Amino acid sequence: MTAKFIIGIDLGTTNSVVAYAPYLGEAPQIQLLPIPQLVAPGTIEARTQLPSFLYLAPPQETAAAQWDLPWQSGREFAVGEVARLRSAEAPDRTVVAAKSWLCQSRADRRAAILPWNAPPEVAKVSPVTAAGRYLEHLAVAWAAAWPDAPLAEQHVVLTVPASFDAGARELTREAALAAGLPPQLVLLEEPQAAVYAWLDQVGDHWRKLLKLGDTLLVCDVGGGTTDLTLVGAAEEQGELVLRRVAVGPHLLVGGDNMDLALAVHVAARFQEQGVTLDPWQSISLWHSCRAAKEQLLAEHGPAVHPITVLSRGSRLIGGAKTLELTRDEVTALLVEGFFPQTSLTAKPVKRRGSGFQEIGLPFEQDTAVTRHLAAFLLSQAGSASLSGAVEKEATTAARPTRVLFNGGVFKANALQQRLLAVLGEWFAAADSPGPRMLDGAHDLDHAVARGAVLYGWSKQRGGVRIRGGAARSYYVGIESAGLAIPGAPRPLRALCVVPFGMEEGTELAIPSAEIGLVVGEPAHFRFFSSLTRKTDQPGTALLRWTDEELSETDSLEMTLPAAEEGTDDYVPIRFHAKLTELGMFELWCVSATDARRWKLEFSVREE
Repeated sequence: MTAKFIIGIDLGTTNSVVAYAPYLGEAPQIQLLPIPQLVAPGTIEARTQLPSFLYLAPPQETAAAQWDLPWQSGREFAVGEVARLRSAEAPDRTVVAAKSWLCQSRADRRAAILPWNAPPEVAKVSPVTAAGRYLEHLAVAWAAAWPDAPLAEQHVVLTVPASFDAGARELTREAALAAGLPPQLVLLEEPQAAVYAWLDQVGDHWRKLLKLGDTLLVCDVGGGTTDLTLVGAAEEQGELVLRRVAVGPHLLVGGDNMDLALAVHVAARFQEQGVTLDPWQSISLWHSCRAAKEQLLAEHGPAVHPITVLSRGSRLIGGAKTLELTRDEVTALLVEGFFPQTSLTAKPVKRRGSGFQEIGLPFEQDTAVTRHLAAFLLSQAGSASLSGAVEKEATTAARPTRVLFNGGVFKANALQQRLLAVLGEWFAAADSPGPRMLDGAHDLDHAVARGAVLYGWSKQRGGVRIRGGAARSYYVGIESAGLAIPGAPRPLRALCVVPFGMEEGTELAIPSAEIGLVVGEPAHFRFFSSLTRKTDQPGTALLRWTDEELSETDSLEMTLPAAEEGTDDYVPIRFHAKLTELGMFELWCVSATDARRWKLEFSVREE
C-alpha cells in the first residue's frame, strides 16, 4: 500500500507531539494531530500535546477501571495529562524524564528501574518500556483519526536529541518498533527539526534571512535537556545550502531544574510562615511549580499565580496552605539562576557535595545555560566549517551570527533577551552588533514535530535539506599486543571507524592493518565517540586521549560464532562501516581469510 502521509513525531522529554501532511500535493500542508487522552479519571479530551508522563496505578485503582480508555480496559497505567497531574500527588508512582534515561549508559535501560527509587510495591518499568507507552498512545491516536492509513505504512520521522549517541538512538528505535511504528522510520535530530520548522514558516525567503558565511546557533532548552547545535550557511554549485557543523553534549538541565528552583524558593517562603514541608510535599510542590511557571511566563499570562500545598496528617495544621507567586518574582529567579551574565571563558562548575554519589541520571551540577553555551562554543574553536572565530580573552570560540530558539523554556521572552544580551557581550564588535535572533520562529511547543514533517517531505519529494551526517566520530577499542604485566590490562588504542559528518546511505572500508577478532568465546567489545574530534579520518588510530576528547559509549558482551568448535580463537579481519538511510550505524567485521562476516552495531542490542 502506498503511503498517504508524512508524519513527524516529537518524542519529547516533557511533551510529545504528532504532526503530519498529505503525501500528495505541491507543498506540504502541515497539520497537528489531536491526541485523545485522560485529563481526569473517566474524562477524555483531545489535545495537541501528550505530556510524557507515565502513572503506574495501584491495584485498587486498576480494579475500579479509573484509567480505562475506549480502546483498552483493565489498564494498570495512564499516560498524558492525567499522569502529569498525578505526578504532583503520587510522585513515587510517576515516571518522568524516561527519554533522558535512554542515553544513560551506566544503567540497564531495558531493566525495570523507573520510577527511580520507587518503593517495592510499585511495579516498575524500563526506560524503553516507558518511551514505548507514549508512542503506543500516539499510534492509537493516529489510528483513530486515520483508520484507512495505518501508521506502519506511512513515512514516519521520529526526532531524537542531537546529542544522542548510537546506542540511545537504537533504544529509541526499539521502543518505536514495539509501539507499531514502521521499520523504515527515520531518526532526525531535534535542533535540525527546529530549523526545518523555521524554513516551513519563512519559505523561500530564508535565503534573504541567512547569507553565505552565517553560522546559526540553535539553542533548544526543553523540559529536561539543553541541546546546542551550530548550522552553517555555505555554497554548493552556486546555491546557498545549510550544513550542520557541530553538536553539543547531552546536557541534563532545563525546565525541570527551573521548576525545582521555584519549589525551593516557595518552600523557603512557606518556612517563613512556619510551615515545614515533608519530602512528599516537597516533591508535590515541585510539580505544582511547573504549572505556575508555565502560566506566569506565558505571553498573556497572569501577574500572580497561587501555589497550594495539601495537608498530610497533622504536619500542616489547618489543612492546605496557599501563597502567591508573581510574574516578576519568577522571571528574576529564572533569569539570574539559569542565564546569568558570565564571561566567554567561564567554565561550568563541577562541584561535588560528597565523594559518594547516588546512581541516577547525570544531572548537570551547574544550572547556568550560559556557561554551558560558552564551553560549547569554545570547544568548537578553529573548525574550518564555521563562519569564523573571535579572539576574546586570549582564547578563540566559534562565533554564531544568528540564533534560533526552540523549546518551551524560550516561550518566556525575558529568557530569550537575556541570552541574546550575553551573546552580544561575547561577540559584539565595531562592525557587528553581535548574534541576532532569526525572525519567523513561532509555536515552540510544536516546532520539532512540524519540522520533522518538512524534513520527511524534503527527503521524499525534494526540497531544502540540511547536510549533516553523523553528529560525532565513532571509534572501536583495540587491545594492543605486547608483554603481559600482572594485574594491568594491555594498552588500548581507539580506531576511528565512523568520521564526523559521514552521510546517511554511505559505507566505507576502514583502512588499517588486519585486526584479530575474538570468536568462539565471550568477548568484551568497547566503543567510543567524540563530539570534538571532527578531523579524524577512517583508520585514524589514537594511542591516548582525554575524557573531553573521547567518551566511552555502549559496549557489547557477546560470543561470536567460530567456524568449528576447537578452531582458532581469533580471526584476522578488516572493518567495514555503514550508515544506513535510516541513520543507524552498522560495523561489519570482514574476514581476511574466508567469506565470513560479523556485524557489530554501535548499540546495546542483545544478540
